[in-house]
Amino acid sequence: MRVLLDIDKDIEEDVIIIKARTYNKEIEKYYQLLCHTKNNNNNLVLYQNKKEYLIDYQDIIFFETDEDGIYAHTIKEAYLCKLKLYELEHILPFSFQRISKSAIVNIDHIYSIERNFSSSSLIKFYDSNKEVYVSRKYYKIFKEKMIRQKLALKNDI
Repeated sequence: MRVLLDIDKDIEEDVIIIKARTYNKEIEKYYQLLCHTKNNNNNLVLYQNKKEYLIDYQDIIFFETDEDGIYAHTIKEAYLCKLKLYELEHILPFSFQRISKSAIVNIDHIYSIERNFSSSSLIKFYDSNKEVYVSRKYYKIFKEKMIRQKLALKNDI
């Protein structure tokens, strides 16, 4: 596979073209990644009941792996996400943080954290009964990110 970049000052709009002999899993992966990382919006393409939805990043409270795949949770719904957690880490805004091998959380939606020193800590969210766990391995990084996020918000006011 080759990657080409052609700068043309005469075009009106930037275009990314994927040229392939066949449509396969590798091409689909790159296509999905490009679709999800468009800079012109803050939406993520998610799926539910064979339908495609554009969901704003800030409406997502957390991502979690399940036996069926990776799900993006909003306050009331859960949507299938075709990206892997490590791919999401690269495209999600600053307010998202990895909290375990199987979850990424949106810090802006956290209501409380029930700290447990012997096992995982429990995160609860505003206006939702959904919960997710922070593993001990990720807790220190998560806490530092929360503090930086809160300081950034305070300085913006």
